[in-house]
Amino acid sequence: MLQELENDSLQEVVANNETVIVQYSASWCGNCRIMKPKFKKMASENENVNFVIVDAEKFPESRKLANVDNLPTFAAFKNGKLVNQVQTNKIDGLIDLLNEVTSN
Repeated sequence: MLQELENDSLQEVVANNETVIVQYSASWCGNCRIMKPKFKKMASENENVNFVIVDAEKFPESRKLANVDNLPTFAAFKNGKLVNQVQTNKIDGLIDLLNEVTSN
């Protein structure tokens, strides 16, 4: 499942879903735009994981959940807790993050 947050409600999404992968991005971020289609493709291939796109500029409370200080940042949450995060523009980093959160 893939969703783009329309309000600052990531805490709710994380609390109500077992496994969540988040892409923190911003409209001005070139690497974010490069990664977005890859993130969407990964979401379509992993239906048991909730994929969420968060505009880090618009939603500061959601950004705080993973202490985001660089974009794009990808964060993995399992059972309401942050498992790990990675700042990357490479699909391999995102794959490693997904494998880490789904193997537990």
